[in-house]
Amino acid sequence: MRRIVNIPMNRVEGDIEIRVEVADGVITDAWSAGASLRGFERMLVGRAPLDGLVITPRICGMCSTAHLAAAVKVLDEIAGVTVPDDGIRLRNLPLMAELLQSDVRQTVLMFMVDFANPIHAAHPLYAEAVARFAPMSGTSCIDVLRQTKRIVEVIAIIGGQWPHSSFMVPGGVAFAPPLPDLIQCRNIVDVFRRWYEKTVLGCTIERWQELRTAADLDAWLDESPAHRDGIVGFLIRFGRMAGLDRIGAGHGAFLSYGGLDLPRETGVKGSDGRLIAAGTARGGTLLPFDPALIVEDVTCSWYEDGSRALHPSDGETRPYACGNEGAKYSWIKAPRYRSAPAETGPLAEAVVGGQPLFDDLLAKNGANALVRQLARIVRPATLLPAMAVWLGELTASGGKDCYSSPGRMIEDGVGTGLIEAARGALGHWVRIEDGRIAHYQVVTPTCWNGSPRDAGNFRGPWEQALIGTPLADPGNPVEAGYVLRSFDPCLVCAVHVLGNDRHIGTLRLGG
Repeated sequence: MRRIVNIPMNRVEGDIEIRVEVADGVITDAWSAGASLRGFERMLVGRAPLDGLVITPRICGMCSTAHLAAAVKVLDEIAGVTVPDDGIRLRNLPLMAELLQSDVRQTVLMFMVDFANPIHAAHPLYAEAVARFAPMSGTSCIDVLRQTKRIVEVIAIIGGQWPHSSFMVPGGVAFAPPLPDLIQCRNIVDVFRRWYEKTVLGCTIERWQELRTAADLDAWLDESPAHRDGIVGFLIRFGRMAGLDRIGAGHGAFLSYGGLDLPRETGVKGSDGRLIAAGTARGGTLLPFDPALIVEDVTCSWYEDGSRALHPSDGETRPYACGNEGAKYSWIKAPRYRSAPAETGPLAEAVVGGQPLFDDLLAKNGANALVRQLARIVRPATLLPAMAVWLGELTASGGKDCYSSPGRMIEDGVGTGLIEAARGALGHWVRIEDGRIAHYQVVTPTCWNGSPRDAGNFRGPWEQALIGTPLADPGNPVEAGYVLRSFDPCLVCAVHVLGNDRHIGTLRLGG
């Protein structure tokens, strides 16, 4: 007997179907399907190189600045241009504003909103959860909407609009904002930081960054009512009592491309020229990241099979779905690193970046839905101080040195744009021939996290994370939702093209 349960997997946009097998109330197997064709790569072939700066930001309205940033890095490489320091700052700041908005909204409006689900009626904090996080009426939900709509004004001021801006060009940015605009951006960031410290952390960013162990975190919770009652404190307290730190382990393998290039002269510290470190981690072992070791497997994806998994620079996107092959079940390909699945996102960034608190939390309890979500909501504590420094440096310089003319015409060449977007590792691989795009491949964070099985029958990261998840009520599978939303799925980025019959995803329960 099979049972279908509708769950709104992405509460903004997307098309995902999750099929799971359940025995004795526990998920024992899982399949994740992107249910619509991914088509942007084919759309770009034959177009002019600069068209990618206009088209790829429209892959997704949630993270359009990230796609623009990846697309322009490709053209920088092909054109052989070095972006000046102010150009780097003016590219980074809108992307960071997009990350801030996404991290806070996703945590409160898409993850913590389930704290108000009636399945938690017996939870000691349920009444408070309903008052703060109930959809459309919770006080925290309303507050987050009001505050986060301001931070994206930074993107509009620097980039002209949000979403889908195209202000980045090979060599830097299209124009230098006047000094009053830069001062306005600085004021917006300062106000957001004060709100984030008071409402989200319940303490200063400097105090939060002092936490280095799980014991430090427990002591911090007991230290002040402001700590316990902030969004972070409530997430931890409610999540622990709900058992969210015991579900969603996954493969325990992490990947970060690295992101937010550092200007050559800046007061911001980073790793290997970036604010966000690049690398991989498995079993507590950190290794350098080598983009040559990425492949895409289509064994279980609705594309024509090649003889082997291919690197994105050689990969093909040739749709093939006869409907009669049980092995193929998703329009998402299966990206693999060293032939193995790896999760990406804020937790991966924290692990690869060697953040002591998350190293200790994983050592004591392993990866789980709660620590994954915690990493996302505290990522702004890393971004906001850097934004303040870069805005200070821009107002001092006037932001005038924001563009360097490309060294050559973009007629032929191969380039790669790798960044960290809101949901993790985002890459664009491009080949230009005779002044036209001959090859374009995009691998998004949700392709990594929501990938299907590969030729070795290894599950994708969130397929694996679902294994062992208990379902108290199959008619209200909120536990599975916590696991999946801890990855912040964005199927628009993963599948790219939706049909007219869009529908909310289904969770198929087998028993």
